[in-house]
Amino acid sequence: FLVTYGVMAARRILRPQALVSAEPGPSGAGRSGLASALATVMALTWLNPHVYLDTVLLLGSVANAQGPGLQWWFGAGAMLGSILWFCSLGFGAKLLRGFFARPASWRILDGGIAVTMVGLGVGLALGS
Repeated sequence: FLVTYGVMAARRILRPQALVSAEPGPSGAGRSGLASALATVMALTWLNPHVYLDTVLLLGSVANAQGPGLQWWFGAGAMLGSILWFCSLGFGAKLLRGFFARPASWRILDGGIAVTMVGLGVGLALGS
């Protein structure tokens, strides 16, 4: 899967596209309402199985391994890290909007994705 994903990213280097943000028109066309945005957020949060796998099983298991009293500090650190990560993604996306409006930027990103995914896939396949 990882190698295939890497090859797909490498193929996109040959046919890059630019990111075009949808600007609302004079009548508000192209703009979703608050209810639609909240419904999307809720669906992506609560219908995503990784939410439960990562937070309950993975983080819960690692937090319990920290010992009495320390699991709460671990949980607080994980929550703070999550908040910082997702805020950085949101604000970073806004800041990088102009950068990713150029096809050359997508070539750079897809090149990094291709190298990383193929490297991970080959490394796992070879057991190293």
